[in-house]
Amino acid sequence: MFDVEGINQSYGESHIIWNATLQVKAGGCTCLMGRNGVGKSTLLKVIMGLLPSTSGAIKLDGTDIAGKPAELRARIGIGYVPQGREIFPQLDVEENLRIGLVAFKRKGQAAKEIPERVFTLFPVLKKMLRRRGGDLSGGQQQQLAIARALVLEPKLLILDEPTEGIQPNIVSEIGDIILKLNQEEKLSVLLVEQKLPFARRVAQSFVIMDRGRTVAAGEMTGLTDELVQRHLVV
Repeated sequence: MFDVEGINQSYGESHIIWNATLQVKAGGCTCLMGRNGVGKSTLLKVIMGLLPSTSGAIKLDGTDIAGKPAELRARIGIGYVPQGREIFPQLDVEENLRIGLVAFKRKGQAAKEIPERVFTLFPVLKKMLRRRGGDLSGGQQQQLAIARALVLEPKLLILDEPTEGIQPNIVSEIGDIILKLNQEEKLSVLLVEQKLPFARRVAQSFVIMDRGRTVAAGEMTGLTDELVQRHLVV
């Protein structure tokens, strides 16, 4: 369903991503893992078209989208929640969600209403439609960022560190939502996550990066203690 094949990326003379490869099966959840600074967020930005790749393919349903602009990738069905959430703090919750709708153009039509499904998943947002994004808690901002991606009705949802800086009870809620989207609604998910218990709970497969390269991959049941020690323990 979604394949990254041999992606390379450079900043000037520095080669950052080396022949990176990963796959998300249709209706599956893959966790991209690795220590800080190994290139995980950079790879996601390349996938989203926010950084250029120097070679390789990025295929959604068999179509190579490498080289396509970021806004097109959103329109063809990739929702992206960046690290740090990047909501608009001066805009209220509804305005943040409606900005997500701007990218939603299929068959020449822009979506006009926020899908009710978003408020079913995140009822707290419906109660806070007029509250500014910057006045929400960290956990509520993360829910808003995920909801903003979901208004696009994506085929693939990409989440970069969705549990970072969030209180444990909200981490559990976000895990529940990812499981619901993935297992009940069959939404394909790619996430970057460093919390092993969370990753094991929500993902079926893993990919590990080290120094810009993908060094291990497989079913989550194959994430052994030896791999954790070698590539993930700080």
